[in-house]
Amino acid sequence: MSPKRLIARLDIKGNRLVKGIHLEGWRFLPKHPNEYCYEYYQHGIDEIIYMDAVASLYNRDSIKEIIRKTTENVFIPITVGGGIRSVENAYEILRSGADKVAICSQAVKTPGIISEVAGKFGNQCMVLSIQAKKNVEGRYEVWYDVARERTEMNVIEWAVKGEELGAGEILLTSVDAEGMEKGMDLELISRVSEAVSIPVIASGGLARPEDFVKAVASGADAVAVAKALHYGKVNIEDIKNKAAENGISTR
Repeated sequence: MSPKRLIARLDIKGNRLVKGIHLEGWRFLPKHPNEYCYEYYQHGIDEIIYMDAVASLYNRDSIKEIIRKTTENVFIPITVGGGIRSVENAYEILRSGADKVAICSQAVKTPGIISEVAGKFGNQCMVLSIQAKKNVEGRYEVWYDVARERTEMNVIEWAVKGEELGAGEILLTSVDAEGMEKGMDLELISRVSEAVSIPVIASGGLARPEDFVKAVASGADAVAVAKALHYGKVNIEDIKNKAAENGISTR
């Protein structure tokens, strides 16, 4: 089994770290995002994901200054998403120090941007961000604009299409589980991971070290943690130790 990654996800509003439930009801956390990021780096986090929580909704610029500050003393891969609407936007983010860009809303509106970004910067830079909700019929649907807009697109089919268009990785967020700290949507993780050959980052619901193990067993190549980490309910060392106990190597 190849090493799995533990990723800290930081949702940003303006220059503040926020956390909500189901990608809404944002609450500000006390410290600057860079402080959290550096702390996680010191404790062995494998990667960082910055998501601009309102960029797509309000057409705001991305968080280039936060990225630049982060790269001064944090030397692990950084993915940035939110409000990326063109190859030019992606270039600005990568030039600011990010290693990858995650695109959700614009990919739904104009899927060709996946191929454009992958063609310009390489598949490894293009992360397809998918916000997934289960409907009353039990089918997973794609949502966008911070899970405010419904598409009725099938999540599994969209993941497959994203890979075909050139995405090198999928950031899969369970909106239903996000912020709830009741465990991850293992069915969703399993179904998407089985359908694609590119790495899947599972996001939403991690509450305890065991959730990382279960997500990996369901097919995730990486797991993103946010609320439980930010509020000190889990720590990086415990998650990695639990992974090792279960024969899972991490980076």
